[in-house]
Amino acid sequence: MKDPGGAGRTALVVGATSDIGRAMARRLAGDFAIVQLAARDARRLGAEARDLRLRGRAEVREYACDVQAPDGGASLVGSLDPLPDVVVCVVGLMPRQREAERSARLAGDVMRTNYVGPAMLFLALGEAFERRGAGVLVGVSSVAGDRGRQSNYVYGSAKAGFSAFLSGLRNRLAARGVHVMTVKPGFVRTRMTDGMDLPAPLMVEPADVAEAVVRAIRRRRNVVYVPGWWRLAMWLVRAIPEPVFKRLKL
Repeated sequence: MKDPGGAGRTALVVGATSDIGRAMARRLAGDFAIVQLAARDARRLGAEARDLRLRGRAEVREYACDVQAPDGGASLVGSLDPLPDVVVCVVGLMPRQREAERSARLAGDVMRTNYVGPAMLFLALGEAFERRGAGVLVGVSSVAGDRGRQSNYVYGSAKAGFSAFLSGLRNRLAARGVHVMTVKPGFVRTRMTDGMDLPAPLMVEPADVAEAVVRAIRRRRNVVYVPGWWRLAMWLVRAIPEPVFKRLKL
């Protein structure tokens, strides 16, 4: 696969108004001639685009995309000009677990935002990339999807589904010139995690995730944990026998 960065190439960030999306766009603007930003909130998207233009490192284009739409935002693909070389999807919704347990509507929103919508969007992008015979699709999942835990199993189950989807899509497109990468961050300091009781020493910044993604794209990695030690941590969590695990408060 050719180096996805460089002059004349295009990167798309879906979920560009999130904290990780903003950091991702700023980082990609240093390597790509065109950065496309997609999100559902037009006002916030416009503000992010203006900020990125002021930095003057890439041409910036804006697109409306709502992964909770019936098509998962797949209609976005037909409007992209040009079709990007790299797509990074960072959309996500993580309410407190108890809120999701008490509201079927909220639980459904979590599942559509973190899994169903992004998967439908990537199906459409995968078809377009396959026809072209090139491209990189990056889906930001989470370590929460590695094993269901009582503290966030609604969110975790959606991320688990997205991770499994990305694995299958990677397997399908590997021989067709399209690379699919799964990114699994741990605790990231964002608006979404603000106020949650998370261990501060283990948290990373959105810029750390963005840098790890760019580095992994260049190395053509398949599954990336951010930081890397989460790979071992989640291996240990998965290795706990179920009779023991169900007695733990994780």
